[in-house]
Amino acid sequence: MVEYFNFENKERDIPYYNHNPRLTKHAWIVLLSSVLISFIFYALFEDVSEFFASFIFCAILLVPLMYYSDWDFSLIFHRPTKSEIKLALILFIGYLIYAIILGGVIEALLSITTTTSELTVNAESLISLVFSMMAEELIKFIPFVFIMRLVYKTTSNRKLSIITSTFIVLIFFGLLHYDFETSIISVLLLQGLGSLFELYGYIKTKNLFVPYLSHLLTDAVIFILILFGL
Repeated sequence: MVEYFNFENKERDIPYYNHNPRLTKHAWIVLLSSVLISFIFYALFEDVSEFFASFIFCAILLVPLMYYSDWDFSLIFHRPTKSEIKLALILFIGYLIYAIILGGVIEALLSITTTTSELTVNAESLISLVFSMMAEELIKFIPFVFIMRLVYKTTSNRKLSIITSTFIVLIFFGLLHYDFETSIISVLLLQGLGSLFELYGYIKTKNLFVPYLSHLLTDAVIFILILFGL
């Protein structure tokens, strides 16, 4: 299939962009709105219960997406195969190496910090990653397929749609981590460009569990290190 990249699993396709299935304009508005609404509710409940806030964060994104997909979870998820679990582990290790090396280069050459505001980590925040990491993947996934739809509608070029959407989502996700204390260069390169590892995992497998597992492992390791003061 010419429209597929060589690294992709050609037995599956990315949903929604080519009316596979078709989403109405109303559905797209609700899905895009859910991204903003999920952040608002997370902020409202974060100080009450981080676990509940993370659950709501994820549910606000996932429930509308499944509703407009007629509850067909197979459009987005399927049980990971051994090769997909292996891929998630490789992407996890790859990102850690990328972040360590690039973080050191940024700090050495630009004399700017690559760390965000200090995190307070406890057992609840560690468990909450189960939901918050899925929410973060959905925050990338929903704009990704929406932008793909816009580009594909006007160009009928699947590869161009994927490239354009990936570029925009990487910038978008990086900027979400900007807190006015960390360098914008840092978040764009580490969290933004670094998300290419997860997006690659999804585009290759069409299984959101692959980037989710990779992302979950990354943040879990970081949280555990902070929790034990390492």
